Amino acid sequence: MRRASSTPFAAWAIALCLALVACDSFPGRPNVANREVLPSQVMAFDVLYRRNCAGCHGTDGRLGAARPLNDPVYITLVPPDKLRAIIADGVSGTSMPAFATSAGGSLTNAQIDALAKGMTAAWGRPDAVKNVTLPPYQGEVKGPGTDSVRGAAVYTAACSRCHGPDGRGGPKAGSVVDAAFLSLVSDQSLRTTVIAGRPDLGKPDWRNDIPDHPLTPQEITDVVAWLASQRRPVPGRPADTSEQGPGARRSRKEG
Repeated sequence: MRRASSTPFAAWAIALCLALVACDSFPGRPNVANREVLPSQVMAFDVLYRRNCAGCHGTDGRLGAARPLNDPVYITLVPPDKLRAIIADGVSGTSMPAFATSAGGSLTNAQIDALAKGMTAAWGRPDAVKNVTLPPYQGEVKGPGTDSVRGAAVYTAACSRCHGPDGRGGPKAGSVVDAAFLSLVSDQSLRTTVIAGRPDLGKPDWRNDIPDHPLTPQEITDVVAWLASQRRPVPGRPADTSEQGPGARRSRKEG
């Protein structure tokens, strides 16, 4: 009798378990696979890029308000640790914010890594600079080896046909000596643009500014020195034009 009385209880227990298992299939209940992932758990590069970068750098890394990131020369030029640092810490005083949680942003260290590595994987192409030596990413602008007078000659040979003989704009491109423009860009940003170009704007990289004559590292440094020497005070902008060290407050776009 005791054995027979346990049968209804066992049947009731099995039915309860089946009902609990079937709860996720109730009408209107979201599927586990479709549930929203916490922002801090998102690791897919395309999602991270779309949510955090596309507004400035363009949907596919091109044609945004900021320089294109979908540029294999740029991706190859910028050291990986520097690319990561720009994403994590931002550039103070510009529209490039810090994304790392440690700097007041919303992305974890793992997400910063996913973005930096994802850009390299998606848009890097080593063969874009095959058989050539990339100029150094960074360089002194006001060091003893720089010469803005030599830079003026480099500008005339490499840049004037597009930007005009005095840099105030020409038949193919606008002014590069405009005071407002120069107040918004750092020396490093100028150097990056001279080396990597701006393919979205039709500006060639350092290999094609002068036909059959890639710019040398010295010529790049000198022309950047000449551009930097054209800065003039702009109301509302800091007067200091020097590059500042890591962690210091910077007031110009860097790239």
